[in-house]
Amino acid sequence: MSRMSAFNSPLLLGFDHLEQMLDRASRASAEGYPPYNIEQTSEYGLRITLAVAGFSMDDLHVTTEDNQLIIRGKQDDAADAERLFIHRGIAARQFQRAFVLAEGIEVSGAGLDNGLLHIDLERIVPEPEVRTIKIEKGYGPGNTGARKTIDVDAE
Repeated sequence: MSRMSAFNSPLLLGFDHLEQMLDRASRASAEGYPPYNIEQTSEYGLRITLAVAGFSMDDLHVTTEDNQLIIRGKQDDAADAERLFIHRGIAARQFQRAFVLAEGIEVSGAGLDNGLLHIDLERIVPEPEVRTIKIEKGYGPGNTGARKTIDVDAE
């Protein structure tokens, strides 16, 4: 059974990357563990905070892959083998949580504090590039390209 997509229109050629990002976002939103918050920390700063009680820094891995922030957690099973639980209400299962990052968003740091994993993100705002293009006389549609020299000054 083939999946219908809004991007199948012949007027939307070259939007495959956008469709993949939407698919990733919809899959990531279906996950429920671990719970997380996203807050704005400054004009260009964001912080994702995940509740990862029981996980140590060695149990957690934060990576970026194809504009996607991926957080993985897996506890050492050997430590739990020695313990006898009468009730186990604190989740200790492995997890993977993914966030699709917009263009220009970079991870600036991560830290673990009191069972909360904080990941700081920053939007990199590029400096505007100003170019001066030299205008030549006699440069028109009939030119064959012999006089297509362009003097570009970057400021």
